[in-house]
Amino acid sequence: MRKEIEKIKLALDEQVAAINDNSSEIQALFDYLREIEVKLEKVAQRLDTIQLAHDEKIGEKRLITPLNKTEMKLFLVLYTEEMPMTFVEIAKKAELALTLVPEYISSLVSKGIPLHRTFVNNQLFLKLNPAFKEVQAKENVVNLALTSFWE
Repeated sequence: MRKEIEKIKLALDEQVAAINDNSSEIQALFDYLREIEVKLEKVAQRLDTIQLAHDEKIGEKRLITPLNKTEMKLFLVLYTEEMPMTFVEIAKKAELALTLVPEYISSLVSKGIPLHRTFVNNQLFLKLNPAFKEVQAKENVVNLALTSFWE
């Protein structure tokens, strides 16, 4: 009986070691994916900067696709803030689920809203492009109708 218990214990110890090895591998892959995500965000930031510089150089106005209510809410959060914000801060101020913020940020960018991305300690911070913010204040590019939005 004692030998059987020892065999079971040895088998369990081997299983625990295998699980620990797998956990370490999963964590390493997660860290690697996070690094790729940070690099992709940096590339997106550079592309936005190049596009904005190109638009300013040739004197083009940005064409902004109309925003839906949730996108407008997110835009207003970015528009009213001076300091860059994390996804968590944006979610809290916009009263959105954190998991939805990246999707709506992507939607804003695809609709022509220029954002500045910065990284501090591998954490992404976003804010509305200051030049665009100034144009928005003067020309209402996004067609903000605050009275209808808050109803």
